[in-house]
Amino acid sequence: MGSGWSSEEEERQPLLGPGLGPAPGAARRGREAAAVLPAAGPGPGRVYGRRWLVLLLFSLLAFAQGLVWNTWGPIQNSARQAYGFSSWDIALLVLWGPIGFLPCFAFMWLLDKRGLRVTVLLTSFLVVLGTGLRCIPVSDLTLRRRLIHGGQILNGLAGPTVMNAAPFLSTTWFSADERATATAIASMLSYLGGACAFLVGPLVVPAPNGTSPLLGAESSRAHIKDRIETVLYAEFGFACLIFSATLAYFPPRPPLPPSVAAASQRLSYRRSFCRLLSNLRFLMIALAYAIPLGVFAGWSGVLDLILTPVHVSQVDAGWIGFWSIVGGCVVGIAMARFADFIRGMLKLILLLLFSGATLSSTWFTLTCLNSITHLPLTTVTLYASCILLGVFLNSSVPIFFELFVETVYPVPEGITCGVVTFLSNMFMGVLLFFLTFYHTELSWFNWCLPGSCLLSLLLILCFRESYDRLYLDVVVSV
Repeated sequence: MGSGWSSEEEERQPLLGPGLGPAPGAARRGREAAAVLPAAGPGPGRVYGRRWLVLLLFSLLAFAQGLVWNTWGPIQNSARQAYGFSSWDIALLVLWGPIGFLPCFAFMWLLDKRGLRVTVLLTSFLVVLGTGLRCIPVSDLTLRRRLIHGGQILNGLAGPTVMNAAPFLSTTWFSADERATATAIASMLSYLGGACAFLVGPLVVPAPNGTSPLLGAESSRAHIKDRIETVLYAEFGFACLIFSATLAYFPPRPPLPPSVAAASQRLSYRRSFCRLLSNLRFLMIALAYAIPLGVFAGWSGVLDLILTPVHVSQVDAGWIGFWSIVGGCVVGIAMARFADFIRGMLKLILLLLFSGATLSSTWFTLTCLNSITHLPLTTVTLYASCILLGVFLNSSVPIFFELFVETVYPVPEGITCGVVTFLSNMFMGVLLFFLTFYHTELSWFNWCLPGSCLLSLLLILCFRESYDRLYLDVVVSV
């Protein structure tokens, strides 16, 4: 990022003149950033009103990708009856999300070299292709299942951009006192799309006999299939609308950069990976993010499957998933806004969030084992524990992203977040892979939640934070 605002000759110029820099350690990190200002022209610091339109378009794309990814988990019982899906199929439909992150580094390279517009257009086109493939009307159920799997694969390939590009977009378009908020909005909308799948699916698609109290003749296989296809066509139309709007207007960057960090030169693609893999502090905080968020993402994708043994209906499971993610999105944006106002508090915020996540996940796990623990297993306790868990974990995502970028700056934002989300999806994929073989008894899946949250809490406690990008903006601007 930033190649359009500086040249190779300017990259070799020193960042700070003699005497500037408050402390030797901070000065050293500033020099290591290798960031330079444009040699001529107006200084950085201007923001444009169109940045909110760019943020809106990207957020809608992230929303659509999350909605399509989580289509099948909340209606897994109905999908079994309508299309003959097995438990293995349902787990695999969710698993295509993390599998889609395998070419993650290619999308990171495209984002770094070609910018936002080209990458976002390609991502939006993949979502359109994926949703369109699921809508092809064929009578052969075997072929139809394969088309649905193919559509989920294409939508999964869109995941790297919607998950990784939020900090890149916020740095490119937003000033230093708006970056965390913009990152939170862009990254949280993908989760909100997954949450709406918990709401839309069970409300539109009736549950088959045996999992819902609202039984009737309309819950026949043909009617269920017809309602599922209504959802698929609606998602396809929404994806086409977003692609058309993005094609009409989505500039790669503003005419002038909004901050010093946005105008600075980044490390090359190869040097960035060397810097990340050799930075023990980054690896520590990356694992603190990847393990619990990967476990939670896989757990959320099959929440209906997990709650079915404790006699929770498809509709109730959908509402639990919906409110847990919505609560996380609201709190995440609020936390990011707080971080914009009071800078340098990212580690403290994460410690508070993961303390709550560890307690709430332990509560949920012990509640599901009520035959042993004798804790009350009621709708209220399930709602409360799941929603609190979602609030604490989902709201940590934008805080983590900002901390990653601050820690390893001047590594490009897309590459940094790409590595950590790749790790997160790797852990999610491994967990769902085991789920395809061990899906008859799921208490082990629940225990993965408090274990991963506790491990992350310990890693965050041992992490030494730094704010290299913020230091550059504040010192050079002054």
